[in-house]
Amino acid sequence: MLIPMDKTEKPLVWLEGEVKSPPFSQAARLEAGYLLRQLQEGKKLVLPHSRPMPSVGPRCHELRIVDERDTWRIVYRSDLDAIVILEVFSKKTRETPKRVIDVCKRRLKHYDESS
Repeated sequence: MLIPMDKTEKPLVWLEGEVKSPPFSQAARLEAGYLLRQLQEGKKLVLPHSRPMPSVGPRCHELRIVDERDTWRIVYRSDLDAIVILEVFSKKTRETPKRVIDVCKRRLKHYDESS
């Protein structure tokens, strides 16, 4: 789903996932929205908010959202014309699960082939 914004901002292209309350707390949802808006405006985010995910692909990162009970991740790729959202999940371990990485790679491949 494509969410267009101001002409100077990159749209969000949601391939999977959503940010809503619940399961996100209202504070975590607002933080996620703020960070996504920063990306749309062309700002580069760094730790502790965003971390590169070269295991998924070039220009791929994960947003890190600390919530009351969970730590959320939003895996995205920053393209020239859009921010592509690949996955939203609750992270329970130190490492990103292999199945999440594999799913993100498949989604990117499908997205790139259909563009």
